[in-house]
Amino acid sequence: MEPLLIGFLVIIFLALAFDFINGFHDTANAIATSVATKVLTPAQAIAMAAVLNVVGALAGTAVAKTIATSIVPQEFATLQLTGAALLSAIVWNLFTWWKGLPSSSSHALIFSLVGAGVAAGGWGIIIPKGVQKTLTGLFTSPVLGFIVPILLMTLLSWLVLRWMKPRTVTGTFRWLQIGSAAFMAFSHGGNDAQKAMGIMTFALSAYLGTQVEQVPLWIILSAAAAMGLGTAMGGWRIIKTMGFKVVDLKPVDGFVAEASAAAIITGATALGIPVSTTHTISTSIMGVGTTKGFRKVKWQVAGRIVQAWVFTIPVCIVLGWAFHKALLLLG
Repeated sequence: MEPLLIGFLVIIFLALAFDFINGFHDTANAIATSVATKVLTPAQAIAMAAVLNVVGALAGTAVAKTIATSIVPQEFATLQLTGAALLSAIVWNLFTWWKGLPSSSSHALIFSLVGAGVAAGGWGIIIPKGVQKTLTGLFTSPVLGFIVPILLMTLLSWLVLRWMKPRTVTGTFRWLQIGSAAFMAFSHGGNDAQKAMGIMTFALSAYLGTQVEQVPLWIILSAAAAMGLGTAMGGWRIIKTMGFKVVDLKPVDGFVAEASAAAIITGATALGIPVSTTHTISTSIMGVGTTKGFRKVKWQVAGRIVQAWVFTIPVCIVLGWAFHKALLLLG
C-alpha cells in the first residue's frame, strides 16, 4: 500500500475519532436538560440523541462545505496540515472533557485548522471571509442563546403559564420537552457532524491533489455513524455541569432552553455557519435561569464555561501550529 494512501486512511481515522469524541463530548447539549428535569431517563435520552444526531447529520452539507473550502484554500491542503488540525482538536476536546468543561468542539477544529494553516503557509493563506463567518457564529449564537429564551419564557408566562396550575404546567411541558430535546439532538447532528465531513473532504482534496467541491456520500454516512456512536457512549462529566450545576431546571425551563437553542442552531446550519451547540445551549440555560432571578444562576460555574470558550481559540491555534511543525519534523 502506497504511503500517501496510508496517510490518507490515518487522517480519515483521526477525523472519525474526532467525530466520535465530539459525539460523547457534546451529548450533554441534547440531553442534559431532559435528564436534569427527569423527563427522560439517562438511557432513554442518550438513545434518542444518538438516533437523531445521525438523522441530523444526513440532512445537509452547507457547514461541511464551509470547513472544506472557506478556511484554508484546498490548493494548500496537505495530509500533514489536516492531521495537525485534527490532533489539536482531539487533544483540546479530551482535555476539556476531562475537566468537565463544555467547550466548543466546532471552534476547536476550525481554529486548529487555522493554526496548522499558518504553520504551513503563513497568515496570508487563511481565508478571512470564512474565519469571519465562523467568528460571527461564535459571538452571535451565544448572545441569541441568552436573549431568545428570556423572550420566549416571558411570552409563555404572559400567554399561558399565568393561567395554568403548577401541576398542569409541569405535566404539559414534560411532554413538550421530549420534543424539544429531540429537536436539539437533530440540530446538533446537523451542525456538528458536518465539521468532520468538512475536514474529511479537505483531506480528500489533499490526497487527490485536486479541489473537491461536493461532499462524497461515503464521507456523509461515515461521519453520521461516528457521531451517533459517540453520542451513544454518553458524556457524563459535562452532563453534570450542564444539567445540574448551572441552574435548577423544571420541564418548562428545559423546553424553552432546548427549543430556543435548537432553532438558532438550525438557522445557522441552513446558512452554512459553523456554530457551537455547546455555546448556544449553555447560554440558553443561563437565559432561562435569569428569568427566575439572577441569583438562581450559579454564575461561578457559568464563569468556568465562559473561560473555556475564551481559551479555545488561542490554544487551538497554537496547538494546530505546533502539531504541524512536529509532523513535518517527523516526516
